Amino acid sequence: MSDSHGEWPLQRLMTEVVGSGPKSAEDMTREQATEAFQRILDLTPDQTTLGAFWLANRWKRNNGEELGAYVDVMRRESVVAAEPDADPVDCGANYDGKGDSAILGVAAGVVAAAAGTPVVVHSGDRVPTQKQDAYKHVLDELGVRTDLEPEESAAMVDEHGFGYYYQPNFNPVGVRTFVNTVETLANPANADTHLGSFYHLAFAKKVVETARESEEVGFDRVLMFQGMEGYDDVRPGSTTVAEWSEGAELEDFTIETDDYGMDIESADLEVADVAADSAEITADVLAGERRDQFADAVKLNAALRMYAGEDVDSLDEGIDAAEEVIASGRAESLLADLCSF
Repeated sequence: MSDSHGEWPLQRLMTEVVGSGPKSAEDMTREQATEAFQRILDLTPDQTTLGAFWLANRWKRNNGEELGAYVDVMRRESVVAAEPDADPVDCGANYDGKGDSAILGVAAGVVAAAAGTPVVVHSGDRVPTQKQDAYKHVLDELGVRTDLEPEESAAMVDEHGFGYYYQPNFNPVGVRTFVNTVETLANPANADTHLGSFYHLAFAKKVVETARESEEVGFDRVLMFQGMEGYDDVRPGSTTVAEWSEGAELEDFTIETDDYGMDIESADLEVADVAADSAEITADVLAGERRDQFADAVKLNAALRMYAGEDVDSLDEGIDAAEEVIASGRAESLLADLCSF
């Protein structure tokens, strides 16, 4: 029976399509997935039904068409985008945050920006259920203003090459799903390039499928790599990178991080207080006062951002650029400018 939203209440989707178990459940059509997410954003579902729907989605695993529909609904009905004149790399780290290792994306993003690759980052504020530290908390510790309206975030990018978008201000509904694919692809800056992370290569393929299927997200280039704690900091060791550009097939390759100066183990990047320690490490690396494992990791992560933005042809070239902007003081100066914004 249809209502103002359509013919597919979540309960009907549960009983007829997605709710029969992980092996026998069917995929939704784009129309069904679109209607389902519209209902969720309108806050009409019974909470028990909604929970069961998310669980069923997790069991059966969403395909790119379904996720593309979810992203499109979110972009049309929830996300307030503000596009800078610059063409930044969108760094969509998972919104659950980190609990053990340093967040290096702020330092890496500032270094990349100082080298000429604009970068935007976005996060929430200790998102349930993990309630761990994210981009916001490192920036807060550094004294960078984070409670920005989207237009201010775009201005930050254009003035300084690095911008932070605060999720409650660009996506006020605060969508949380069984997988953070949807929220990390919100693309509040309307960037052409997305850089993200994954635990398994299959997830990178799903993100690319989502970008292909989405009519709204706007990415024509995606670079994904294996990140620490699922965040957008490269995991030390043998690390898989997936690369896709519109009109081409997804390619993946492996880098040995010790070939690029990152001759460490994941445990070497652990810290006691993620937000405070990450901020201190960021300031010290940008000032050129550290030449340790954290400095090496920042340079490699900055190089990946430059490579994602197609401003360098190789990671070696990106690392050289990172070393130059740190040694010249441009990276430290950019952080000071961000603190004054």
